[in-house]
Amino acid sequence: MKYNRPHATASFGTQAKDWEQGIDYDRLFKARLKRAQNAIREAGLGAVICFNFDNIRYVTGTHIGEWARDKFMRYALCGVEGAPLLWDPAAPAKRLSSPWVADNVAAPISTMQGGLPPWMNVQDDFARQIRKALVDRGIEKMPIGIDVMELPMLRALEAVGIEVVDGQQALLDARQIKTPDEIELLKLAASMVDAAYVDIARAIRPGTRENELVAIANDKLFRMGSERVECVNSVSGPRGRPHSHTFSDRIIQPGDMVFLDVMHSFNGYRTCYYRTFICGEPNNAQIDAYEGASKWISDSIDLVKPGVTIDEIAQVWPDATDFGYRNEEEAFLLQYGHGIGLSLWERPIISKRYRGQNTPLQEGMVFALETWKGAADGSGAARIEEEVVVTKDGCEIITNFPSDRLISCGLPGCEIF
Repeated sequence: MKYNRPHATASFGTQAKDWEQGIDYDRLFKARLKRAQNAIREAGLGAVICFNFDNIRYVTGTHIGEWARDKFMRYALCGVEGAPLLWDPAAPAKRLSSPWVADNVAAPISTMQGGLPPWMNVQDDFARQIRKALVDRGIEKMPIGIDVMELPMLRALEAVGIEVVDGQQALLDARQIKTPDEIELLKLAASMVDAAYVDIARAIRPGTRENELVAIANDKLFRMGSERVECVNSVSGPRGRPHSHTFSDRIIQPGDMVFLDVMHSFNGYRTCYYRTFICGEPNNAQIDAYEGASKWISDSIDLVKPGVTIDEIAQVWPDATDFGYRNEEEAFLLQYGHGIGLSLWERPIISKRYRGQNTPLQEGMVFALETWKGAADGSGAARIEEEVVVTKDGCEIITNFPSDRLISCGLPGCEIF
């Protein structure tokens, strides 16, 4: 089924050039920081302390690689005005590589997720460090937001008189509407997956294993400049019904439906991008499954425009019991939508499981819509996902690999062989 919305093409390449405008990273950094500070001010907070890697990147324009993502040993303080403060394990290097942080960077204090035991009182040293920064800015008596952190560190902040509140909401508010440069980066990230799917489609044939398709995607994306391939779901044949949400070493056979989800980031901006193929020619049950998933996603895309609520979009999808699941809880993520940006799941979250949000779509939102339907004969399932940008009067689709048909691969006479 073809969607009634235009597909978009990334306007610029992956490299900055002196002869073509491309992405303006200085503008990107400044616009993100301004949005964050406005959201913090509107929330009535003095500042937000960020431990979440994507929030740190959003407010400071810095990164240290994926090895440190889950270690809680890097954080930033973003107030309603002035430059953010960054505590980074590579502070001397940051002063050189990220000169916009200037002297607003220092070494962090961390328990290393409890690796340093509580009796060493590292958390108390951390709390004193933060309190001094708040006093220097004259905001020590104001509520201070936290996105996510270790419990001993939280208790230590409270012990030195800091009022700690939820700061994640303010930052999610800021990140919900994307700047033009953010949208361009999201388009570029998706275009890299377009290319990966060409190699994947050519590799689908009897004897290929699911994990080999994962390897192909990783190789292609890293060669094109991806900084992180978070996950590639690769699911074939009966493993697709019910959806297993992971790949295995299963050997693809003639007649198998094969669907993949490619999640990677380019300069921090992410993709979540399903496509479904068939090894050989599909039977009637498989065609019906694909056409059903295609209709559901097409119906939801046709609704996307400013002012439409996320509940209205979810309402066009079938109930869980209509496609073989017991309830909406167990079917969660199958007929689903989620914001996409520096993180994989941002606002809005669109699902029949969480009806009642009544959040209206706004121009500049970017999110993914995904649908699933199992084949009635149990032979597999169809999974389709599109990323869309909400425009002034509708939306653009930024995932361009063909999805209007079930592409046949891997055997003589197929579309791709």
